[in-house]
Amino acid sequence: MSLRLKKNDNVMIIAGDNKGQSGRIIRVIPDKSVAMVEGKNLVKRHTKPNRKNQQGGILEQEAPIHLSNLMYIDGKSNKPSRIGIKTLENGKRVRFSIKAKELVD
Repeated sequence: MSLRLKKNDNVMIIAGDNKGQSGRIIRVIPDKSVAMVEGKNLVKRHTKPNRKNQQGGILEQEAPIHLSNLMYIDGKSNKPSRIGIKTLENGKRVRFSIKAKELVD
């Protein structure tokens, strides 16, 4: 199955604590069908001092959100839209916005 959402896509969160908020995907984990959205679904992580973080303490970082809880935001209309996949005449598979009926890539 091909993923309909990719890194750097603008998405809206449609379920969970951050419902209605939008952001940019910074990482997609296809094996688990989750993505991390920049600045959303923050969790606190307690860390010991190490080379990267000399002081340690409580850090806030993004937690993954399931792809079914994310919806692509169309660039022109700035509204959420579903994503479809179609094959062009030359055999290339492309993503398109179902609401605007335009190619996404």
